[in-house]
Amino acid sequence: MGTSSSRPSDASGDVPTRVDVAPVTQRDAERAPLTERETSDVVVRGERDRTDQVVHSDADATSIEDSTTGPTRLSQRRPNITTDPSLDRLTTGTGTSLTSTTLGGTLESQDVVRTRSFVRIAAAVAVAMLVPLPFMRGDPFAKGIYVAAMVGTIATCMVLYYQLRDPLAYDMRRVLVCGYTCVAGAFAGMYYFGAFSPAAVVIPFGLYFFGLAQSFRSTLSVYVTCTVTYLVLSVPVAFGWIADRGLIKMHDLSPVEATMSILVVETIFLATFLIARYSRHATERALEEHDQAVRVIAGRDALLVEARMDLEGVLRARGLGRFTDEVVGRFRLGQIIGRGGMGEVYDAVHIDSEEPAAVKLLHAHVLGDADNVKRFLRECKVSATFQVANVVKVLETSEPDAPIPYIAMERLYGQDLADLLRAQGRLHSREVLRLIRQVGRGLDAARQAGIVHRDIKPRNLFLDERDDGNKGTWKILDFGVSKLSTDVTMTVKHVVGTPSYMAPEQARGATVTHRADLYALGIIAYRALTGRPAFSGDSPTVMLYQVVNNMPPRPSDMSERLAKDVDLVLGIAIAKDPDDRFDCAAELADALEKAARDRLPAGLRDRARRVLAKHPWS
Repeated sequence: MGTSSSRPSDASGDVPTRVDVAPVTQRDAERAPLTERETSDVVVRGERDRTDQVVHSDADATSIEDSTTGPTRLSQRRPNITTDPSLDRLTTGTGTSLTSTTLGGTLESQDVVRTRSFVRIAAAVAVAMLVPLPFMRGDPFAKGIYVAAMVGTIATCMVLYYQLRDPLAYDMRRVLVCGYTCVAGAFAGMYYFGAFSPAAVVIPFGLYFFGLAQSFRSTLSVYVTCTVTYLVLSVPVAFGWIADRGLIKMHDLSPVEATMSILVVETIFLATFLIARYSRHATERALEEHDQAVRVIAGRDALLVEARMDLEGVLRARGLGRFTDEVVGRFRLGQIIGRGGMGEVYDAVHIDSEEPAAVKLLHAHVLGDADNVKRFLRECKVSATFQVANVVKVLETSEPDAPIPYIAMERLYGQDLADLLRAQGRLHSREVLRLIRQVGRGLDAARQAGIVHRDIKPRNLFLDERDDGNKGTWKILDFGVSKLSTDVTMTVKHVVGTPSYMAPEQARGATVTHRADLYALGIIAYRALTGRPAFSGDSPTVMLYQVVNNMPPRPSDMSERLAKDVDLVLGIAIAKDPDDRFDCAAELADALEKAARDRLPAGLRDRARRVLAKHPWS
C-alpha cells in the first residue's frame, strides 16, 4: 500500500493561481465573457529580486508559483469584451492547437461550398442552353416552356448564390427550392428535345449533388421526383398515348425497346443516387475517425503533461527537511512527505500517544510574505471550523502569533485522485459515483459552515485506504484558498484557484458560491469518466479563456461506453451559469446513476438540453 500524507496543494508542488483583477463592476464581471485578447493580457509581474518563476502542474491542472516568494501575482486588464470565434480552439498540453469543429459543422461547411459550386455550374449550363435556341426549330409550345424554365433556373441559382455569401444563411429549404427549379428546367428540356434525347444526361448531375446532402429525406424526395417525372414524361410517349413533341423524336423503337431504354435511364438515376449516398457515408466515417484520432492525440498530450509534472512533484517531495527530528507543538517531525513552493508536509508522531500525523509548515522565505501567511492562517481557521469524515481531520493548529505557523492533521495512507487517474486513466462509473457522494458530503458540510473551498481538484481529493472493508474513504484536502461567508477581504481583489478546475464565475472574479465547488466536482467527474481533462493548455491564460468561453468535447465522444444521458447530466454539472447547475452533489450523483441506467427523468433531460443549447459541447 502506498503512503502519502494529507498534503495541501502548496506542499505538493501545486500552488493555486491568484489573479489581480482590475476594477470592474460586479455586473460586468458576471456578464462579460473572458476573451483570448483579455487572457493574453494576463501578465506575470515580478520585482527585480523576485524573478525566479516556476510553473508547475498536477493532474490536469497548471498552477503558477514563484520559487522564492510563493504565488506570483497576475495583473489582469479588462478591455472591450468581444469573443472571436476563430479563437475557439482546443489547445493540447504541448502547445498544439486543434480547431474545435464538430463533425456536423464540417459537413455543413462542405455543403455550403458544394451548393455554391452547383448553382454556378447550373446557371452557366442554363445560359449555354439558351444561346442556340433562336436558331433551333421545334414545337413552339414546348420551346416556350423550356425558355421559361431556363430563365427560372438562372434566376433561382443566382438568388441562392447571393444568399450563400454568408455561410450562416445556408438552409436546406432554400436549396430544395433551387433544386426543384433545376429539376423542372431539366425536364422542360427533355420535353422540348424529346423524352428519349440526350437531354436526360443532366439529371444524374443534379442527383449526385443532392445525394451528397446531409438530409436524407430531402435527397430522397429529389430522387423520387426525378424518377416519377421521367416515367410520366417517357412512358406515354413510348406507348403512343400522347404525341411526341420532342425535337429529337423516337424512331423505329418498339414498345419493348422503349421500355428497356426507360429502365436503363432509371437504373442510371438509381445508381447515381446510391453512389452519392455511399460517398456521403464514407465522408462521415472518415471525418469521425479523424475526429476520434485528434481527440486521442489531444488526450495523450494532456496525460503526458500530467505525468511529467507529477514526476517533478515526486522528485521534490521526499527526503529530510530542515525541521526533521524537531518538535513542533506536540509532534515530532520525521521525513518530508510533501513539498512545494510555499511549504512542506512532514511525517510526524504525537510525542505522548505516538499516534501518526502529518504536519504542514511554511517555508522560511514564505514567512516574510504577509499574504501567504494570511492564507495559511485562513487554512488553520477554516480547518478548525468543522470536522466530518470526508474532510481531512485537523488535530492541532498553531496560535495566530506563533513564530512558525503549523497545522497538524491526521496521517492518511493511500493516494490522491491525481495519482489514481494517472495510473488507471479513468475510473469505473461506480467508483465515480462513490467519489461524488463522499466528496459531496464534505462539500455539504463546508456549505453548512459557510465555506466555499474554491480549489477542488484531483490533487486535493485523497482516497484514505485505512478502511479496507469499505474500499477506502475519499477526503477533501487543503482549505488554504477557501472562502468564509463572513470574510470578503480575499475574494474581491483576487481570483484564486486552479485554472482547469476553476468555475467560470471564479475565473471572471465574480462572487463564488458553493456551486463553484460543484462545478469543479463536475469537471472531476468528466475527467474520471472520459479519461482526459476537460480543459488543457500550455498556459493558465489559455485555460482561463477556455473555462469562461468554451465547453469541452462531448463526453460520449471521448468514451464510447458512456451513455448519451451522461452527456446531459455533465452538461448541467459544468454549466457556465451557476444557476443552471445542480444545487448539491447528491443531485449530481443521483442524476449520474439514473443516466447510467438510462432512467434519466424527462424533466431533467429537457433541463439539460436547454442548458446545452446556450453552451453546446465543442
